[in-house]
Amino acid sequence: MTRHAIRLFALATCLLAAPAAMAQDTDIGENVMVELNTVKTGDNACALTFLVINGHAKPIEKAVYETVLFNAEGQVDRLTLFDFGTLPPGRPRVRQFSVPGLTCDNLSRVLINGAHACTAPELDDNACSTGLEVNSRTEIEVIG
Repeated sequence: MTRHAIRLFALATCLLAAPAAMAQDTDIGENVMVELNTVKTGDNACALTFLVINGHAKPIEKAVYETVLFNAEGQVDRLTLFDFGTLPPGRPRVRQFSVPGLTCDNLSRVLINGAHACTAPELDDNACSTGLEVNSRTEIEVIG
C-alpha cells in the first residue's frame, strides 16, 4: 500500500468512526435526536445536512418531520416535509435535503414542527415526537 493510500484509509476510518463516537457520547435516552450538522449553498439551493439518531430500542421504519424554514428577517419562508427514512436503533444516520430557491445565508432558523409520519410498529405512536431533541452545529438555530 502506498503512503498516500494509507493516509486516505486512515482518514476514511476516522470519518466513519466519528458519527458512531458522537452517538455514544450523546445520551439521548429513548428519544429521537435531530442535529443540523452543516449547510451549504449551491446552484440556487441550500443543502441542509442532518445527523439523526433513534435512541429507542426498536427501529423506526419511517420518520417524516414537518419543518418550517425562517428567512433572515425571521419570517416563515416555507413549510416542507423532510423524510428521514428508516432509523435503526442507536445508530447515527446522515440525511441531506436540498431546498431550491433558498440560499443558506438567508436562513436564520429551522423549526421541527412535529412528526408528519412515524412508522414504528414496535414503539409508541408518538415515538418520533415525544422527547424529540434538536440542536445545531451551525449558526442557524434549530428549535422543536
